[in-house]
Amino acid sequence: MTTGFFWDERCFWHHGGNYALTLPVGGLVQPGGGLPESPETKRRLKNLLDVTGLSGELRMLHAAPATEEELRLVHPQGYLAEFKALSDRGGGELGLRTPFGRDGYEVAALSAGLATAALRQVLEGRLANAYALSRPPGHHCLPDWPNGFCLLANIAIAVEVALAERRAERVAVVDWDVHHGNGTEAIFLTRPEVLTISLHQERNYPLDTGGAEVRGEGAGLGANMNIPLPPGTGHRGYLEAMERLVLPALRRHRPDVLVVACGFDAGALDPLGRMLASAETFRALTRMMKETAADLCGGRLVLVHEGGYSEVHVPFCGHAVLEELSGSGIHAPDPLGMTIQARQPGPAFDAFLSAHLSDLATHFA
Repeated sequence: MTTGFFWDERCFWHHGGNYALTLPVGGLVQPGGGLPESPETKRRLKNLLDVTGLSGELRMLHAAPATEEELRLVHPQGYLAEFKALSDRGGGELGLRTPFGRDGYEVAALSAGLATAALRQVLEGRLANAYALSRPPGHHCLPDWPNGFCLLANIAIAVEVALAERRAERVAVVDWDVHHGNGTEAIFLTRPEVLTISLHQERNYPLDTGGAEVRGEGAGLGANMNIPLPPGTGHRGYLEAMERLVLPALRRHRPDVLVVACGFDAGALDPLGRMLASAETFRALTRMMKETAADLCGGRLVLVHEGGYSEVHVPFCGHAVLEELSGSGIHAPDPLGMTIQARQPGPAFDAFLSAHLSDLATHFA
């Protein structure tokens, strides 16, 4: 079996209109730049895979859009109807920082379909593992309120489909996007069968979610873990957080499949994050997930693309992830790796971070 790579050119055509960073153009905000959630980070990742030849070692796959029935497992009919109607009228904005153009509904359903197909085929045993290059992203989207560039909850939809089809009974979602996975958390907050873990830069986005004290509600108490990390957390800090907090939680949950919300905005060059991860950081995180999946759930592992806004750096981070995921010998060295390594925090910060992780651990005992 091989690694599946799910993608579609139409996802690159999604657009948000006339913005500069996250601000709508007008008044004193000059045109230029566009939204940071642009197609180029994803397109350039796909292009790099083609240029190095790694795409030839992956099973390159497309998928049908998620059906309305599948979408309704997460999103109420009223929200879907409102989204579709505005999309048909040429686009607009339904929530916070979620602008879209004509056909935005169809492209978002396709993005969710890529994640759903990736998870389904891994659970069917047709693939060893898989990566879904989903766009628009999904981990911020609430059932009836989109935000943070996310219009449909891609991973949550895929997980709900897998549970409804009885392909899995227990699922774990690990979100290493630099922003808190508030949508995924909210959707599964009362669900003990779905463990949700988010490592994120503290008080980045959203500003009012992501605290370590939020552990789930009702029957789901204990099945949610937030790991807010201070700005500047580097390579060693991410690996320590995984080793000390994430991996033990996964072993306790014993899922049938691991799903990763794979954002690259913890990368050192990202305009919307202040962390210091490199391509080697994401490679190491992927290795941890792959080894843990092998130990716990027969290697069943699916990564779904989320954020990451450095057009230059994201492709190398993504390539490193796919090298590790597939076991390929094709290597695309991170051209910024030495610079990022020189900027890593020193012993004093590392000691501070270790103490911070110890404090966080008290919430999860």
